Amino acid sequence: MTTTVEGVTRTTSVAPGTTLDPESQELLQGLKSSGRAYDDACARLHALLLRAARFEVNRRRGRLLGGDADSIAMEAADDALLAVLRRLDDFRGLSKLTTWAYKFALYEAAVKVRRQTWRDRELPFEPDALGSFQALSPGPDEDVEVRERLGKIAAAMDDVLTPHQRRVLVALAVNGVPIDVLAERLSTTRGALYKTLHDARAKLRAHLEETN
Repeated sequence: MTTTVEGVTRTTSVAPGTTLDPESQELLQGLKSSGRAYDDACARLHALLLRAARFEVNRRRGRLLGGDADSIAMEAADDALLAVLRRLDDFRGLSKLTTWAYKFALYEAAVKVRRQTWRDRELPFEPDALGSFQALSPGPDEDVEVRERLGKIAAAMDDVLTPHQRRVLVALAVNGVPIDVLAERLSTTRGALYKTLHDARAKLRAHLEETN
């Protein structure tokens, strides 16, 4: 199937042997059209995405520290629609088109709620890794071996990681900062942070294996 988005014609690859349900066929046909048919299909899809986004925002509403939940849902639906149109080539017909698109709205809503929750909070970049790990200790009667292990990890973080690797590792793995929030604050991407986190963990693992 061909799809036209912003004047660009593309092919939508449906898995061989897959028969789309009537609703998906109709909606996909509208999204690959132009003019009124395209606008109507986008409006219909946006309404679905908005319902999904509102559901997810309301489910996570207890985490919000203020702000307009409906505005967050609307923004999530807008971004989800753009994401669906950009990724329409990826639709393989293995589920209903609406089910496939629904996931984009849930994701966008979850991201925006997390960002709003952390909006006015200072990110916990703990410069002293040992201090962060001490906070994870079981308590005054903690196992000596566990505490010794945590101490080795903290020391290794200071010894073998770059400042950036240490900050990312502590923020994500120790203090639980959502990766999309961290990416926004550091003006980088989720992919770049995943790479930094992977490299930091690999360096720590190698160092600890060498010193044990």
